[in-house]
Amino acid sequence: MPSTVILAMEYNSSSRELTISYVSGQTYVYKDVPEQVFKELKASRVKGRYLRFFIKDKFDFEKR
Repeated sequence: MPSTVILAMEYNSSSRELTISYVSGQTYVYKDVPEQVFKELKASRVKGRYLRFFIKDKFDFEKR
């Protein structure tokens, strides 16, 4: 399902990094994210809300 906040997302299972490209043009790499969290994000009907409650402020990140 499309998101008004997330442009693209990618998960690297070996490094456990979740890369989120936002509609705003910013890209963040969230560190040590369990694969299950990525699966739940992908399955979520409201991805921006899931991101806000279960990923932001929960995982270290790097802005790219």
